[in-house]
Amino acid sequence: MDGLTLSLPAARALHLAAQGLAQPRRGKAVKADLLAAIRQMGVLQIDTIHVVARSPYLVLWSRLGDYPQAWLEQLLGEGALFEYWAHEACFVPVEDYGLYRRRMLDPAAMGWKYSAQWMSERRADVEAVLEHIRANGPTRSADFQRSDGQGGGWWGWKPEKRSLEALFTAGVLMIARRHNFQRYYDLAERVLPHWHDGLLAAPAETGRALLLQSVKALGLAKASWIADYFRTKGERPDPAALAAEGALLRARVEGWDEPVYIHPDHAALAQRAAAGALASTVTTLLSPFDPVVWDRRRALELFGFDYRLECYTPAEKRRYGYFTLPILRRGALVGRVDAKAHRGDGVFELKALTLEPGVRLSARFGADVAGALRRLANWHGCPRVRLTQAEPQAFAALLRACLDAAGAAAPADA
Repeated sequence: MDGLTLSLPAARALHLAAQGLAQPRRGKAVKADLLAAIRQMGVLQIDTIHVVARSPYLVLWSRLGDYPQAWLEQLLGEGALFEYWAHEACFVPVEDYGLYRRRMLDPAAMGWKYSAQWMSERRADVEAVLEHIRANGPTRSADFQRSDGQGGGWWGWKPEKRSLEALFTAGVLMIARRHNFQRYYDLAERVLPHWHDGLLAAPAETGRALLLQSVKALGLAKASWIADYFRTKGERPDPAALAAEGALLRARVEGWDEPVYIHPDHAALAQRAAAGALASTVTTLLSPFDPVVWDRRRALELFGFDYRLECYTPAEKRRYGYFTLPILRRGALVGRVDAKAHRGDGVFELKALTLEPGVRLSARFGADVAGALRRLANWHGCPRVRLTQAEPQAFAALLRACLDAAGAAAPADA
């Protein structure tokens, strides 16, 4: 494998195959497929912005197509998943709980996610929150009335919410379930009664396991990509040393000076990619928090896609839009669309769609992109797609024709 060299398209194909984005799904997804997809990615990042679907639901849709969103909350409530700080706040397969337990035992190292000062100075208040949960069972932040006279929002959490989040970061509380995406906090020993810290692996074993999982989820990885996937800190294994002992495989990508590492489970897949026998035929929309694009540097190096989420950028400084979704088409990131679902009106608005420079237009290209947009709109219960703006202009005309051909376009002034 050390002699294996992949072209850049082959490297992309290997990455997308490892991420579950090699072939369009055939047939309806079942609930077990959601869990399998999360296990394949290792984590499913949580974000609450829902101009279109909330991110975790959209990441799964990109891989599975239409499915009932309630399945994700059901898997959490059934104990197949747990929530914790992984890449960021994430759903994680419950069998990986032990890999994150050490973070809980050293919460002060988690930065803003935990306040030792709050836990010390407000100890009585924190204990009152814990006692409420002991007596009453799973509890929402909303179950505590605001008493400090301040406004809401993440920048102004009420004291009980701060205590809940600190106890969650410390592993004292876990998320027992969600309803309408609201968290229900409960004692960790009630959510995960089988766990005890005697099951905890040594730090070196945990670091090794997370590194190997990162490389497997990525398909192939430069050494500089690995730590970001699970946001590992401190001492980490050297992938070159793991390759020397055979725990990882080493390969090269044409035009890159540094090697890439491949998990042995993907050895056959990598050989197919190098032989030109592996290609992604998926066309879909990605969440800004999809693993394929959440590392902006990796997206640029692997796909030549310079991506930035602009919802935190002042409106007058945005280039592409508030919440742009990358467009994945047959192994390439070909553009981005700022979309909004107007569910009450049944309209899926494409506020601004921009293709990457050099993308070659064709009837097949237009049909692929229009089909992905139409599927996403239908999943949102929006039978009409309204295109407000698209660049280049030639693509705007092509896309409107493709949408019209399927009877999915809404009038521009609807």
